[in-house]
Amino acid sequence: MPACVTSPDTSAPASTAADWLGRGYADDHNATAASDTLLINEQSRLLEQQGRRIIKFGFGQSPFPVFAPAVETLAEHAADKAYLPVQGMAALRDKVAAFHRHMDGTDWQAERVLIAPGSKLLLFALMKALPISEILIPAPAWVSYAPQVRLAGQHAMRLETSFDSRWLVTPEQLDRYCREHGPGLRLLILNAPGNPTGLSYEPEMQRELAAVAKRHGVLVLADEIYGPLHHRGEHRPFALDYPEGTLTTSGLSKWCGAGGWRLGVLNVPEALGDELLTRLLGIASETWSSVASPVQAAAITAYSVTPALEEYLETQRQWLSTIGRWCAQRLEAAGVRTHAPDGGFYLFPDFSTYREVLRARGITTSTELTEALLEEAGVALLPGSAFGCEPTQLTARLAYVDFDGAGLLEREPSVTLETAMADPDIGRVYEGIKAIVTWLNAR
Repeated sequence: MPACVTSPDTSAPASTAADWLGRGYADDHNATAASDTLLINEQSRLLEQQGRRIIKFGFGQSPFPVFAPAVETLAEHAADKAYLPVQGMAALRDKVAAFHRHMDGTDWQAERVLIAPGSKLLLFALMKALPISEILIPAPAWVSYAPQVRLAGQHAMRLETSFDSRWLVTPEQLDRYCREHGPGLRLLILNAPGNPTGLSYEPEMQRELAAVAKRHGVLVLADEIYGPLHHRGEHRPFALDYPEGTLTTSGLSKWCGAGGWRLGVLNVPEALGDELLTRLLGIASETWSSVASPVQAAAITAYSVTPALEEYLETQRQWLSTIGRWCAQRLEAAGVRTHAPDGGFYLFPDFSTYREVLRARGITTSTELTEALLEEAGVALLPGSAFGCEPTQLTARLAYVDFDGAGLLEREPSVTLETAMADPDIGRVYEGIKAIVTWLNAR
């Protein structure tokens, strides 16, 4: 007799691929939302398309043009099309290592450098390459660290900071955490000068923090992409104080104004052995393969230390320092607690002194605060909650980048802050700070 064959049930509607996908999403609690920094940029554009005048303090993109000699090199190599080595061109890795030895006094070696399409991918690749670990993230910290930890299948732990600690993880705090939670593999992420705060460690405090990390065997990921933009040219790499346990990332997006070129660099210290670097190269080979050939050629020029490059960097530092200090002073004068920045182009103002005034206007969270500022004052900021802070903490990130960097590169800052801020190329920053203060005091 023939085998019994069960006929399919044609009475029930078949599930489509989209149906199965929807059910999968419903059961998936690990979804990753779009980056807040990218969303605020799109929101600002939409409002501008509606005819609104928006001061863009939300998206942290360098306002300065890309270093001109690097642009020329990029054009010369536009026809380059070959796949390059996964680790990056040897000539570029040589230049990157020499650049950091010169700028930072650190012992970068070309054979321990990895080139990638942006430092963002390097951060993720590192988390993915580690065994199961605890990733310690300050609060506040850059918006992408925590989502990347989840994507990498690691465990994120927040270390709360405060205005009084200058939004920095203290040596005592790290020591207490390690003692309370016992031994284990941990990676501490440090970003200095910081995003969203613009702040760096004083040398003595950094040495103490490094000693604690070394004592407890904590790895440190030093995200130092803003290092060359330390306003006094005094960036102190964490690897100077903890060379055997610090992995350092940087890239072209901030100090070279080349965010869209997508070129990041990572240094893996020799003391950590070859296994980690081998794993990173394996991830790179199965994902991004290599950075675009023309961009690597241009990066060789960007990383070549010349008088022109040093002048380019110093002019940026002077203007960013001038604008940042003026913004912080104006906000402080208005009662908004704000630390003057050490580097980069961010402030992290604390509006808590206006808590009752804002509560009367229906504002109790940082998200409500920034939404009202955008809608009512035409100023785009990012809420502190986007950076891991408690929602009711009335903080926000202010990226003071809405100015004409190309114009400012042609001249040095004036002697006084007020004279410098009268420069027409900085007009939108001046208007933005004024709009925030006026809105806060509106009744």
